[in-house]
Amino acid sequence: MEENKTQNERLEFLVEAFKKDSVRYRDLRTPDSTEEKQVLLRSLMNIRMPGKLPPEVLSVQDSYLQRRNQEKGIVTLKEIPCNEEGISLWQGDITRLEVDAIVNAANSQMLGCFIPMHTCIDNCIHTYAGVQLREECARKMAELRKRYGEDYEQPTAVPLLTEGYNLPARKVIHVVGPVVEYRLNEKLEKELADCYFNVLEMCKDTGLKSVAFCCISTGVFHFPNEKAAKIAVRTVREWLKKNPGKMERVIFNVFKDTDRRYYEQELER
Repeated sequence: MEENKTQNERLEFLVEAFKKDSVRYRDLRTPDSTEEKQVLLRSLMNIRMPGKLPPEVLSVQDSYLQRRNQEKGIVTLKEIPCNEEGISLWQGDITRLEVDAIVNAANSQMLGCFIPMHTCIDNCIHTYAGVQLREECARKMAELRKRYGEDYEQPTAVPLLTEGYNLPARKVIHVVGPVVEYRLNEKLEKELADCYFNVLEMCKDTGLKSVAFCCISTGVFHFPNEKAAKIAVRTVREWLKKNPGKMERVIFNVFKDTDRRYYEQELER
């Protein structure tokens, strides 16, 4: 019975199942240590194209990921202080948050990050949600391509809502942020503001009362971190003032100390 398996037994089972599923890597030597097996499993999950798994494999994956998420430590809203506006600042791994929705900084293909063990938030969210998340994203993108054409890619600042699967968060809102290729300009700033505004509008329309935003468009998308924090805080504050009672909590999730300082400065104004 699945519920009687240990985490190590689940890990070993999943490594072999994902190796067999990958075809290309089915003859790869399985490492001995637990840590190396975890790296291998995550890597195989990262590179896997969307598609269904056998029910037994999916069941073991779900049990394994739910336990991994518990081991990381689930963080509830009660544990996160908030100000009188209903805004919180929290530093850490967004996949630990038990909220109605977390926001994923996605790419225009909406299928997650395929680079094994990449440190981006897209990779992390897809890893700990499970392979069902990529499958749902692919299914919804296929539906959109039927409507808009085979070349359709998700536009900047247009959110896509999915289930959270094995994450503590009930839902994931995927949004493509603007990419700063050369200089920052008003168009890019407006697009970033639209990301926050449109996500909040989606929350309002779907009855989601708590949402955690990542630092959209910073990092590999090259949006200056301090300016991004200013836009994020300003946009959320303006939306909350115009929509009283529609959200119970908005969390700015940061990972780096520098981003935390930028958000603290903005929230103190």
